[in-house]
Amino acid sequence: MSRPATSPTSTAPSARRLWTRARGAALVLALILIGGLVLATVRSSGAHGALDPRSADPNGSRAVAELLKARGITLTVVTTLDEATAATGTDSTLLVTTPDLLTETQQSTLRRAMTDSAGRTVLVGAGRSSLPTLAPGVTSATSTPVENRAPSCTLAAATRAGSVDLGGERYRAAPDTSTDSCYLSDGLPTLLSIPGRGTTDTVLLGSPDILFNERLDQQGNASLALQLLGSRPHLVWYLPSLTDASATADAPDDDTTGNFLALIPSGWLWGALQLAIAALLAAIWRGRRLGPLVTERLPVALRASEATEGRARLYRKANARDRAASVLRTATRTRIAPLLGVPVQDAHSSDRLLPALSVRLPETTADPMNLLFGPAPADDAALIRLADQLDALEREVRTS
Repeated sequence: MSRPATSPTSTAPSARRLWTRARGAALVLALILIGGLVLATVRSSGAHGALDPRSADPNGSRAVAELLKARGITLTVVTTLDEATAATGTDSTLLVTTPDLLTETQQSTLRRAMTDSAGRTVLVGAGRSSLPTLAPGVTSATSTPVENRAPSCTLAAATRAGSVDLGGERYRAAPDTSTDSCYLSDGLPTLLSIPGRGTTDTVLLGSPDILFNERLDQQGNASLALQLLGSRPHLVWYLPSLTDASATADAPDDDTTGNFLALIPSGWLWGALQLAIAALLAAIWRGRRLGPLVTERLPVALRASEATEGRARLYRKANARDRAASVLRTATRTRIAPLLGVPVQDAHSSDRLLPALSVRLPETTADPMNLLFGPAPADDAALIRLADQLDALEREVRTS
């Protein structure tokens, strides 16, 4: 009869085992909390984003903003479309830092304000999603790296500034469009000036690098930035925001998620997709991985006969007669070898075991070679006969 084991069992995991199982989740939770604290600290420090005229970070634009103020330019920073259109007039320059973040309705509203203002509009990094509305007749080509480029045009601001650090978007204007194409890359401009009615004009700037704090003192970057942004006494610096109510004003209530995703830059979406694929592959890898063998204490004590019977049932279920016969023969050879004076390490060598067996049992009726080293039984009946014959041979060796 089986009896319960007195030692701890696998049904009562220890504190160490519980910690081993939970430490991965605890580590992830700790990293999330630390990241949240760091993000909150950074945001609470008063730091601003890229191209923000209030930011002294390397990618901020406080330096050029201060230079413009020193020249008497009035600077207004806005984050909503309504503020931008309200502040724009005939004596103003409107700078739009990320026009591709604007929705189609926002772009149409901004285009009307650009046309009615009779001022200058500078679009930084305008691409395929915004050019058809904000700059009709202009299309974008493959982007190019930012590097030092010569003006190669007759635009007064560019010729006075000389070489600057430009790149990013490249533009292609329709043949019937009057433009000034500057800072060419493979024949296509990274700065395009499009004259409008009267004093109105639109400047497409392929990359924002000339406005960054860290690049302003290089080449002719400061000169070009000051001329483009300081041609009117008032500068409206528009930083499009995801919280702008006009971004979802024309969207149905059930399409909030779609509009939010439309405002996220494509690079972020691509990065999220890559992370999801990496997480899936990691899960598949970890799921197929075999961990180290773990020994567990059985909750009850098992009889040897029960374990033997359980193993025999597994052999039978798998039709593993060859494996079962090999186990029976190996066990028999191991037990009779010491009785025959053969070392245990030589018990499975027919050249050492069979001669000793023939000396001990010269008149045995069984074929020792076939019995101890023969092929696997063909069926269950042959396996049973083999087991009986091995038992009989072992008894003869013990009684001889």
